[in-house]
Amino acid sequence: MAIDIESLSLQEQFEEVIREDNKLHIQDFLNSQNISDVAELISENEDYAAQIISSLAVHRAAGTFKILDLSAQKDIIQNLPPLKTAELLNELPSDDRTAFLEELPNEVVRELIKLLNPEERKITLALLGYPEGSVGRLMTTDYLSVEEDWSTQDVLDHIRQFGKDSETIDVIYVINKMGQLVDDVRIREFLLAPPEKMVHELVDGRYIALNVKDDQESANQVFKMNNRVALPVVDDHNLMLGIVTIDDVLWVANEEFSEDMQKMGGTEALDEPYLEIPILKLFKKRAVWLIVLFIGEMLTATAMGYYENEIQKAVVLALFIPLIISSGGNSGSQASTLIIQAMAVGEISLTDWWRVMKREIMSGLLLGSVLGIIGFSRIMVWSQFFPDIYGQHYIYVALAVGCSLLGVVMLGTLTGSMLPILLKKIGADPAVSSAPFVATLVDVAGLIIYFSVAYIFLKGLLL
Repeated sequence: MAIDIESLSLQEQFEEVIREDNKLHIQDFLNSQNISDVAELISENEDYAAQIISSLAVHRAAGTFKILDLSAQKDIIQNLPPLKTAELLNELPSDDRTAFLEELPNEVVRELIKLLNPEERKITLALLGYPEGSVGRLMTTDYLSVEEDWSTQDVLDHIRQFGKDSETIDVIYVINKMGQLVDDVRIREFLLAPPEKMVHELVDGRYIALNVKDDQESANQVFKMNNRVALPVVDDHNLMLGIVTIDDVLWVANEEFSEDMQKMGGTEALDEPYLEIPILKLFKKRAVWLIVLFIGEMLTATAMGYYENEIQKAVVLALFIPLIISSGGNSGSQASTLIIQAMAVGEISLTDWWRVMKREIMSGLLLGSVLGIIGFSRIMVWSQFFPDIYGQHYIYVALAVGCSLLGVVMLGTLTGSMLPILLKKIGADPAVSSAPFVATLVDVAGLIIYFSVAYIFLKGLLL
């Protein structure tokens, strides 16, 4: 009985085609699928990844390859025949090829670059020559440029001839005889203009460009503020070097977000997928921060030792130590997370530090007051039902706890909000001021505040 292959799932169709072992049938099947579906097949059939890429038309193979995870890309390159590897690398857009190569060991990069044709090798070496993390590593040289003295008809003829090789034709870049950027003009302007109209008549000079040395994170902000799908890249002399497209910037934003989330969790940023990173490397990245945080928490033990006599005289104070330090740590973690996120998306700059401080002072007062009132009320109410728990001076204990909570929460919000801004000011990554790090700092200071306030209220009574 013949199988109706159309009724099967994509995976089942693939398995059926593989069983037939007909190369032409496999090629026809894979080339008829969406690129995203082919990428899904590769993720579900890792043993066939190289065969799938080899079976695709070269332009579809390149389109599929560039959306795969790095680990899958590495496996495919290792298993592809040299000829297929050369075809694939030469077909890849220069920016995607550079992004892949910069993740590989130097000796592997040298061997792969030898497979490129002279023109692509020249472009790749130029892009790899820019600093890591710069816009130069993101840009592609596949763009359309025209000159000021061309007519609209000349531009349209140029688009028809070379447009298929461009990363995007939404925007056409106007350059002068020296190769300097003059303007960027949307293609609709040329489509709607009379054929005889000159390019310089459509130029208004209101373009936005990235410098090749700019940080990739700053490019993300420029895209966000200007609603562009692509931006030109120039050097210090305004020479047009390439373009950066929105898909590359979104990829960088995703990478930066993942890195910041890992740092905010109290670990070094992982430069490989979690399941791919060697366990010893993962151990090293996690151990460093755990040791730092552990040493910081040792200061908490030191502070408690300093107040040992007070604890012995008023054991009831020890009952509220976890409450006090956790409240300070939680408020600090909240503030640091909010500020780091706001800085990452451009809502806050260094010049806003005073406005942030004023808001956090007010937030700290309100939050601390709420927690202080709850803590005070809890002790007062509990003492009515269990009089022996907090002793005859329970009112003063309640006041000490309530006022301490106000002070500790205030400290937590200020520390959590100001530390990321301070780190940014000195050139460090604000995400380093992670929630665990802020909590550790506030724990020690919270104990000092707590016992100092308790001494004020209980001096001559329990202390």
